[in-house]
Amino acid sequence: MQYISRDSVFYAGVFGERVVLTTRRLGDFPESGRLIPEADDTALREIVVQGYRVMYRLEAGRVLVLAVMHGRRDVGSSPPWDGR
Repeated sequence: MQYISRDSVFYAGVFGERVVLTTRRLGDFPESGRLIPEADDTALREIVVQGYRVMYRLEAGRVLVLAVMHGRRDVGSSPPWDGR
């Protein structure tokens, strides 16, 4: 959202609200996101919000959001689930 706010604080706020609203369903349906193609772990999932990947990990009793990144960005050598 910081990147989006460089162009428009208003649209960064709108995007942030969409991410929050979209991810709320994960409380009831944590496995509703797709498996992350680059990861070899079934606990790692993602949902797409306006071209951005919201990557998260399924943990005991919670969903932990790891990253929100543009869909065209390469996960590369330091994926969010590696903890680097």
